Amino acid sequence: MTNPNMPQQPWSGQPQGPYYPPQPPKKRRVWPWVLGGFLACLLLLFGGCAALIGGAAHEVAKQEEKRTTAEPVGTTVRDGKFSFAVTRVDPPITTVGTSEILKRDAQGEFVLVYVDITNVGNQKQSFFGDNQKLIDEHGKEFSNDSGAALNVNKDLLSEINPGNKLSAVLVFDVPKGTVPAAIEFHDSILSGGARVAVK
Repeated sequence: MTNPNMPQQPWSGQPQGPYYPPQPPKKRRVWPWVLGGFLACLLLLFGGCAALIGGAAHEVAKQEEKRTTAEPVGTTVRDGKFSFAVTRVDPPITTVGTSEILKRDAQGEFVLVYVDITNVGNQKQSFFGDNQKLIDEHGKEFSNDSGAALNVNKDLLSEINPGNKLSAVLVFDVPKGTVPAAIEFHDSILSGGARVAVK
């Protein structure tokens, strides 16, 4: 029996049952996406580093090939702010100098190399004979003998202004019978270097 005092519900045609609120959407896990993004960044970073290292190694190899390839006799070469031209190589001698104080005897024999150095840069630069090397036919390297070079040069260290040229003599103490193959020139101790053949 229906209670007349109770409000009547309109008939929906469906039986009335318990009410269940809608379920909230399931939360998606974020960490797989974060991890994936992190791994992708690592791969990109690693790939970029590998390309950078590969490019640097290629450039070093090019510089080394340039440094160890000797230009023909009479060629002017450039290293940094200086250009170098060999003008003469004297036959070996055993002593340089006439002064009893400065005169030097070779351990083996001295090879004297005459060179013109021109500052082709925009600033003054110091030329230091000890930065230069003689290379023999077997690839052995010999440094300039500063003490002996004092007998044939006014200064061991010379500052050259832009556009100016200096003529110097390099003196190398080498074993007797050494066959010089090239001179390796440097505008500073850390420069790449450039070679000129001397035979």
